[in-house]
Amino acid sequence: MSKTVLIADDEPNIVISLEYLLQRDGYHVLVARDGQEALDTVQLMTPDLVLLDVMLPRLSGFQVCQKIRENPAWSHIRIVMLTAKGRDVEMSKGMALGADLYVTKPFSTKDLLAQIRAQLGDT
Repeated sequence: MSKTVLIADDEPNIVISLEYLLQRDGYHVLVARDGQEALDTVQLMTPDLVLLDVMLPRLSGFQVCQKIRENPAWSHIRIVMLTAKGRDVEMSKGMALGADLYVTKPFSTKDLLAQIRAQLGDT
């Protein structure tokens, strides 16, 4: 059974390209355009991995990450933060809240796919 990846990002160009690449790589892809939608989707579908933009409408990626980590039933979900904010303080905050990986934009899609595979044990 293919693994499920939730893309939580409000930038359509990023969503379209990541969705295409992940589906081509055999993943089942879900999309959320804001933080609340991302949380709702996690609750309904429980993805294996969340690609989580930090700057989202309604709830920030940091808030979503924290809420996912507060629920023991979701402890297996891998969280990859995607953000244009690459300062050490943001990276430290994301990791402290429970992110498994922090990737700054712009990023190489090839490298990101390799990191997703590694996070999901698909290497």
